Amino acid sequence: MEKKKKVKLLLAILAVIVLVALAGAGTAYYLLLAPQFHPEKTQYVYIDRDDTADSVYHKVQQAGHPGHLAGFRWMARYRHYDQCLHTGRYAIHPGESVYQVFSRLYRGYQEPMNLTIGSVRTLDRLARSVGEQLMIDSAEIAAPLSDTAFVHRLGYTPATLPALFIPNTYQVYWNMSVEEFFRRMQREHDAFWNEKRLAQADALHMTPEEVATLASIVEEETNNNAEKPMVAGLYINRLHANMPLQADPTIKFALQNAGIRRITNADLNIDSPYNTYLHTGLPPGPIRIPSTVGLDAVLNYTKHNYLYMCAKEDFSGTHNFAANYRDHLRNARKYWNALNRRKIYR
Repeated sequence: MEKKKKVKLLLAILAVIVLVALAGAGTAYYLLLAPQFHPEKTQYVYIDRDDTADSVYHKVQQAGHPGHLAGFRWMARYRHYDQCLHTGRYAIHPGESVYQVFSRLYRGYQEPMNLTIGSVRTLDRLARSVGEQLMIDSAEIAAPLSDTAFVHRLGYTPATLPALFIPNTYQVYWNMSVEEFFRRMQREHDAFWNEKRLAQADALHMTPEEVATLASIVEEETNNNAEKPMVAGLYINRLHANMPLQADPTIKFALQNAGIRRITNADLNIDSPYNTYLHTGLPPGPIRIPSTVGLDAVLNYTKHNYLYMCAKEDFSGTHNFAANYRDHLRNARKYWNALNRRKIYR
């Protein structure tokens, strides 16, 4: 009888142990492996250099709308997450478990993002744009851009540096370093300037930097992509004829005032290497970061005999072209009269 009682007691204890084990396993499964994150669509957590384990926890909570995050805190303590935080951009997908999300953050498996390099007018604007998109602060980008020694190591001068950047959208990691950013820009520049484009530039007796310089002027002259090869052809005709380019955008650049609508005779006398009314040939460097459309417009310029152009009097953003100065004056008079009618004097 005593023996039966012992057996029953042992079985009861075993049953309790099994039940506790099952309950523990079920709880662990629910907290770690069951779907816990329920955002409407994939969300992203950005972990910065000043984040802590606690701040990451709150970011995950806000982005992922989890059912329960006790398992996340438990894993963070068990794996000493506070000692191995990885910066970056991390995805949280609908229906994911705590284990999946934590493992991604713990191992540093971040999600790439799109970085857009725009056709902007100044390198300061470029630095601000990059700083707004990446973990890098705009000042961290601006500093090397103004460091002459660094610029020379890249193979440029402060004037030609805008030619390094090829506007496009690139997949990168949000926490890329300044050094990685410039290495990537160099790789993309070299990829754009392939054998075919280098041969086209050589046929024009231009370097890629000179093509970028002319393209930047073309871009400032017209927003009409279809017209850009025509404008490029006109300036190439002037270069071949050893005529000054007489490009108004270079005057605006010299004056550091891109908003001028009307160039005066006084403006044309500004003492600047960018004054293409006083100096023949190309200015020292690009007056903006030209787009790929602008660069290809120069490389594939339209062959014609035009030497003059003037904005159309309908303010359509396109131009009237002329092969001689008499016809050009006629076109210019139409535009000046249109400016006067609108009372645009500057």
